[in-house]
Amino acid sequence: MSKEEPQARRFYAVSYDDAEPTISLGAFIPPTPKKAILSHNFTPANIAKKKPARGTVRSPYVVSVKVVTIMMAFLLCVFGGLLSAPHLKNGSERLVAQLFTAEATTVPVIIEDPYTTKQTPFNYGVHLVLSEPNFFTETRTAFIDSEKTFIEADLTTMQLRYFETGILRTQVPILSKGEKGSWWETPAGLYEVKSKKDKQFSSFGQVTTPWNIAFQGNFSIHGWPLNPDGTPVADDYTTGCIRLSDVDAKKIFDLVSAHTPILVHEAPVASDEFVYEPKIPDLDTPHYLIADIESSTVLASSELHASVPIASLTKLMTALIAAEYINLDSTVSVSQPTFVQSLIPRLGERDKVSMYSLLQLLLVESSNEAAEVIAGQLGQETFVGYMNEKAASLGLSDTHFADPSGLSASNTSSLHDLLSLTQYIYNNRRFIIELTANQDLPTAYVSGEFGTLSNFNKIKDETNFIGGKVGETTAAGQTSISLHRITVKGTERVIALILLNSNSRNDDVKELLGYATERFGY
Repeated sequence: MSKEEPQARRFYAVSYDDAEPTISLGAFIPPTPKKAILSHNFTPANIAKKKPARGTVRSPYVVSVKVVTIMMAFLLCVFGGLLSAPHLKNGSERLVAQLFTAEATTVPVIIEDPYTTKQTPFNYGVHLVLSEPNFFTETRTAFIDSEKTFIEADLTTMQLRYFETGILRTQVPILSKGEKGSWWETPAGLYEVKSKKDKQFSSFGQVTTPWNIAFQGNFSIHGWPLNPDGTPVADDYTTGCIRLSDVDAKKIFDLVSAHTPILVHEAPVASDEFVYEPKIPDLDTPHYLIADIESSTVLASSELHASVPIASLTKLMTALIAAEYINLDSTVSVSQPTFVQSLIPRLGERDKVSMYSLLQLLLVESSNEAAEVIAGQLGQETFVGYMNEKAASLGLSDTHFADPSGLSASNTSSLHDLLSLTQYIYNNRRFIIELTANQDLPTAYVSGEFGTLSNFNKIKDETNFIGGKVGETTAAGQTSISLHRITVKGTERVIALILLNSNSRNDDVKELLGYATERFGY
């Protein structure tokens, strides 16, 4: 390996199922990890084996830690003996130990940068990086090597596997998955089992799913859905998450327990190869961008990485986190926030409202009240934390969120990051974009509780508008993300226009759209 060639990432998969800790003079160090599995052969013959064959060490970096009893953790905390875990060198092995109390949040994977040795917890949630085959494989290998019990759902090969203490116990085919960009699509990520029900009714699809294993908000693994009369849905029924046969669903249902990790992989959406003729723009609009959303071609822009306030463009991330962490089928209590105001107040006289109706209000009328009520379902600090975690997982290095509404000037981002966020939503959660243009999307969710809303996002006299989001504060000026259809070389393309710190949003959007149509549309 040359010096210029980067070293591999180090994955530390933390387990709580083995390794009694050694406690002495402030140390909390598990025993030396067992040797890693040499080969993970997913064959029926190996499934039946009690233990796979051992051989050359694959990775010396697996960590295994067991939680001590609540009383011991309490005593340790009281006497301050173990506040952090030291690092030790043992030959070529590097051990990383951590102290976890009974109330601590499980961190399944820790990733260490090979150059800086900085360690980053890889927490539960949607992680776009798990779409990358190498990253996914490294994460799964860390789980296997540390003998963790987990589910692997590979939505590219359409196979679901159950590993018990690092050994593949069963593998079943995935019959169908959530439609791309739909409410029920299951994105790549690391999750954990939240609950199990042998029968789960969904008001969205008006169906009952047998052997339902729920994880993170709206996602689940389940058997074949049943109509209200008890008959199975048709083969072309598309609503649902990860669908198995009833026999396989019950098999997995009986094996898993609460908090079992679920590792989901699906190959990323490939950019198409449409080529534009490069042109030099002569626009004078500050903080602007024109890009082909599907080919990632930037047609014209100002400084891509200048980070500035974005106002209510923040609500696109708020909607994304709501869709990925909160059950949209639910009705929630309304505690009207007194510290924010909306241009059109809607929540003053309500005690309860459907989550989907709140999402409509958030995206169509840009309601600050709706943003705060949605965030309140998880707690604002937790919710904003998820927003920033999602930004980091998408590689949005110029982006920071301080609240769910966008009122704070500390909600900042760049043209580059907003384009990446828009592409992610367009490819993986397109209903959010569609809802910004049309509150009356076909849905079985309880919706429309606020009547006909005033759509703040639409561009006057623009007929090719697909969707988008606008915002305005004193610090941010007028901001806008909008998607439009134009014809280029006889092919219909989807163009993203982004404006930050504008003084005349509608005029600037029309100027940018006219520029794109004139220069590239023919």
